[in-house]
Amino acid sequence: MVKATSIRCAKCGREVFRYLKFGKGHLWHCWKPRIVRDYSVREGNLVKCQCGNVIGFDVGIYIKLRQKSFTW
Repeated sequence: MVKATSIRCAKCGREVFRYLKFGKGHLWHCWKPRIVRDYSVREGNLVKCQCGNVIGFDVGIYIKLRQKSFTW
């Protein structure tokens, strides 16, 4: 089951990604090819919301998400 999921900042509520999520379960990281829309700000390997909240870390093929810094 593929579902387009909106990943939002836990601080300000802005949408950071629109992501194609497969299955049920937790969201630990986002695979880059599955990101449909990207509204994030990148500084080196940090992935931030426009408000400055750090959402995760760019690790190459995926973005490792910081738990409790986003909602979905």
